[in-house]
Amino acid sequence: MPEAWSEPIPLTARPQLPRFPLHALPSWLGDFCAALAEETQTPPDMDAALALSVLATAAGGRVVVRVRGRWLEPTNLYVVVALPPANRKSAVFSAMTGPLYEAEKQLANQAAGRIVEAELTRKMAQEAADKAAARASSAEGPERDSLVAEAIDLAQQAEELTVPPKPRLLADDSTPETVTSLMAEQGGRLAVMSAEGGIFDIIAGRYSGAPNMEVFLKGHAGDRLKVDRRNREEFMEAPALTMGLAVQPSVLEDIGKNRGFDGRGLLARFLYALPESLVGYRKIGPEPVPESVAARYERNVTALTLSLAEQAEPYVLQLTADAGTELLGFEERVEPQLRARGGKLGHVGKWAGKLVGTAARIAGLLHVAAHLEDGYGKPIEPSTMSAAIEIADYFADHALTVFDLMGADAAQARAQTLLEVLRANAWETVSRRDLFAKLSRSEFPTVADLEPAVALLEEHGYLRSHTPPRTGKRGRPPAPRYLIHPQVREGQA
Repeated sequence: MPEAWSEPIPLTARPQLPRFPLHALPSWLGDFCAALAEETQTPPDMDAALALSVLATAAGGRVVVRVRGRWLEPTNLYVVVALPPANRKSAVFSAMTGPLYEAEKQLANQAAGRIVEAELTRKMAQEAADKAAARASSAEGPERDSLVAEAIDLAQQAEELTVPPKPRLLADDSTPETVTSLMAEQGGRLAVMSAEGGIFDIIAGRYSGAPNMEVFLKGHAGDRLKVDRRNREEFMEAPALTMGLAVQPSVLEDIGKNRGFDGRGLLARFLYALPESLVGYRKIGPEPVPESVAARYERNVTALTLSLAEQAEPYVLQLTADAGTELLGFEERVEPQLRARGGKLGHVGKWAGKLVGTAARIAGLLHVAAHLEDGYGKPIEPSTMSAAIEIADYFADHALTVFDLMGADAAQARAQTLLEVLRANAWETVSRRDLFAKLSRSEFPTVADLEPAVALLEEHGYLRSHTPPRTGKRGRPPAPRYLIHPQVREGQA
């Protein structure tokens, strides 16, 4: 083995993460994201990731993608962007979601007349039923029976009259119970959009004292949701919940400590973006967003949202044969990476197992954004699928770092434990058996559990694996040994 050692790389060092591929978005959307990032001097990743949640708010529950056979993917997404304070998250959030609130306002204005008419009709029907019941209660003899029958009939008619709810697209940091009720009122479709991370505390039970994540689990997958309240029953055949959040990195660290989130699979449903902060390097007096670019973004998002708002049954988007081949190739590339041993994504398998479906969802959103007026009758093209896969790869790279940040990477935690044992024993070289003997069986049950941690330390330059040459004698080959970086032995690394 060579004598020279390079400076070890800290285990906590964050790798260089890719930037969001803005070119993968339709031009009107990518142009606005780039211009808004310039105006606010923020990473374009934040704008672009939130743009996907904006599209998912418009299309979620209203558009699905047929991957193949009976495999259908809805187009709602859970997206979270993590940036430290002073990164103008609120300003970006307001600009990105503004057209959704405008669309919600227009929908409410359009529905106002129908709601008033329905309320008045039901009120009059109930009054007629009450009067009939009063007449029946004071009647006697044969007349009473006919009046009772009439009162029952009128009461049933009044009960069947429903008042349409005020249209809602968006909710903020609402309780799970409120989110469930709002979704049920809105036909199973809703978006939770917030520039803060309080929703995670609410899910964890800030107000109720107990975690309640059922609606957030089923709302992502589209699984049937039935909730029995004291005064009513809420049922959604295919709920479609979208989430778009901009939070501080510390929020991710905190939720990573809640094993209930990870155990139930909630964390595996989010797409994570962890862009690099520009604070301290921002341009003073940047160019504002051109009016034409802003107007086109607002017009297109509003039009897309309004065109899909009244869609009762979702449009089913098909893939062209070539687009299907693109997605199949992505699936073939991802599958080996899911292996628990040696797979790049194996330690985040719950998350990565949804990556192919995520690419299909993103492709559906890019398709409707690129074909605002007639996309529902056209299949998804291979170029769109290729762009969606590029975005999915971006989220995969960021997810690996985010899960490390949340402490979900067991290899990272075990590598830290292993490094502490190496420091404490000040070995120059140690056999695998002697090293394993110094470790806790609760954290390292078998020698196989040692290997990923050793590989990570070797990757960061803290040790080197060395197999001594055979002596020529019979018997087992020499066991591998580990050469330890001098700085570790001296307590300097």
